[in-house]
Amino acid sequence: MTNAQMTPIDATRNPIVHAKDGEVFANSRDVAQFFGKQHGHILRDIGNLIASEPQLGLSKFGETPYVEPSTGQTYRSYDMDRDGFTLLAMGFTGGKALKWKLRYIEAFNAMEAELRRIANSGPTVDLNDPGALRGLLLTYSEKALELERQVKELLPSQEALQRLSEADGSLCITDAAKALQMRPSDLFNWLRQNGWIYKRVGASHDLGYSSKTQSGLLEHKVTTVLRADGSEKVTEQVRVTAKGLTKLAQLIKPALAEA
Repeated sequence: MTNAQMTPIDATRNPIVHAKDGEVFANSRDVAQFFGKQHGHILRDIGNLIASEPQLGLSKFGETPYVEPSTGQTYRSYDMDRDGFTLLAMGFTGGKALKWKLRYIEAFNAMEAELRRIANSGPTVDLNDPGALRGLLLTYSEKALELERQVKELLPSQEALQRLSEADGSLCITDAAKALQMRPSDLFNWLRQNGWIYKRVGASHDLGYSSKTQSGLLEHKVTTVLRADGSEKVTEQVRVTAKGLTKLAQLIKPALAEA
């Protein structure tokens, strides 16, 4: 297990778990992002656990491939249950590691409780009883109306996002982070880990993946700077467009949609 100090993360970020076949799992990519670690290090730690106890690869960790949208290449990841996550997280150290681990355990608890609630609340209906069928249909109609009301309440914020996406101009990543109420370092890390930006070997500046520039989420700004000696220097900067800022607000700062 690695004892490297974790990169600071956004304290408002929520752990991500998902349900599959009635059980709750966390994916290694989401765990890496939440704890501010490189996914390769998480894969290494899981590999070490499975090498020490091969049975873990069958019961606690399930290899789950994913496709990187920017390249189309397939990479490894693992879905892990609560016990698998607990074994993996034993090696996470640092001042806030315990707090972050407890938040993940709370996410497991909440999802497991919801699965139990759904399993226990399913109505037993006699399909030959017209009265029972009418009651069931009324219940689902009420739920549909409530969902429709909630959607209508969200429309103003969605319209605001639409206006933002159609605005002119772009922001450097540092200013985009301020607009999203994030630390610039966290936004840079998120963009790199999620296939938005990258650095060429030996380069000092980031570039946007072509899929993001072609879709209008990012753009490159080339500037010519005049040096003191009279020579010129050409610099290139990746910038977040208004459309890109809207997309980021929906992906990593969903609370902004209620502002």
